[in-house]
Amino acid sequence: MGILKSTRRAFLASAAALPAVTAQSGGGFVHAQGPDLISGGAKLLLKGINLGNWLVPEGYMFGFDPAPTAGREIADFFNELIGPTDGAAFWTQWREAYITQADIALIRSARFNSIRIPFDYRLIPDPGFALLDRVIGWCRAAGLWVILDMHCAPGGQTGTNIDNSYGWPWLWESSADQDATVSLWRTIAARYKDEPIVLGYDLLNEPIPNLPAVEIYNDRLEPLYKRIVAAIREVDSNHVVILGGAQWDSNFAVFGPPFDGNSMYTFHKYWTDPVKAVIQPYLDFRDGYKVPIWLGESGENTAQWISTFRALLEQNNVGWCFWPYKKISSESCMVTFDKPKYWDEIVAWAKARPASVGDQSFISKRPALDHSRAALADLLQKVRVANCHINQAFVHALGMGAIQRRFHLMQG
Repeated sequence: MGILKSTRRAFLASAAALPAVTAQSGGGFVHAQGPDLISGGAKLLLKGINLGNWLVPEGYMFGFDPAPTAGREIADFFNELIGPTDGAAFWTQWREAYITQADIALIRSARFNSIRIPFDYRLIPDPGFALLDRVIGWCRAAGLWVILDMHCAPGGQTGTNIDNSYGWPWLWESSADQDATVSLWRTIAARYKDEPIVLGYDLLNEPIPNLPAVEIYNDRLEPLYKRIVAAIREVDSNHVVILGGAQWDSNFAVFGPPFDGNSMYTFHKYWTDPVKAVIQPYLDFRDGYKVPIWLGESGENTAQWISTFRALLEQNNVGWCFWPYKKISSESCMVTFDKPKYWDEIVAWAKARPASVGDQSFISKRPALDHSRAALADLLQKVRVANCHINQAFVHALGMGAIQRRFHLMQG
């Protein structure tokens, strides 16, 4: 064990000693200047990875299909498996195990310069601030910029599993939820106003799906952004505010002229042709208004598609943050982990269990309690970076450096 600890310390030290090609200590805040982000007087092109499934669990990243999908549904399912007391303890341990200093060092070692952290508003202030503070500290030491992403807003900005809401984007119907969103961002900004390693605030992830029934809310998006930004600027004049378009961050027609001098606009693109025509509307927006744009999410595709799209973005001076960093038994992420023991039983029960948990006729078909406990305990071990595997093709598709040799040091 002593040898393993010493090799991990050596890995962390080697990552910290890498050439200064990412966030600079003492370099001041990143800011928007015309169509560019500027750091220390130089243009900055973001190259990042999303820490999905850490603070916002999603069913498909556990191998669940079709359900459970939303975080609260997964939590309820685990409560069914091992009980609510052990279920609550599981999530505390999950947040400790899924992202550690070794994960941040690994990301840095591959030459990424930034991470995006999706979070659920329900975690603010506790335990969210303690978790974010810790990761921000690790990123400060490693030289990675941090973008804070409100993936799940009060009421839900999408009404789908990705914002852990209740089947409708209630944020747009509720003045109380909108007030809470404004207040939360003011609280977050007040906490991080003096932290340069935090690059900016991604105010709402993928608001308003592309469904006619909810597109009626499009004209409510920018006014809410203006309220949020005004509240942030009451306490924080340093950080970039990041505004995503409607319809999963794809529709910039909802925007008027930029209203804040330190803002960046973000779009997401999945499963499109990796050609310039796909990003041309965003390039036109950038060039017309002289504001930075950024691809906040993409991926879940082949390595060849990712490589082609990433190169296209860079050729057009568009920074990016691909999705995701880690998930179960998959090649479309940076690192992956094996299925825990008895996991096939857990997934099968997720598909077969009755709509009502009170249906006793299914009780004999549940996984054995010791199997459920063993599966979730093993999951907490499998997700630790020392037990994960690197998807080298994914890393290379993003133009990043080989990291297998350094990663082996971590594994002992």
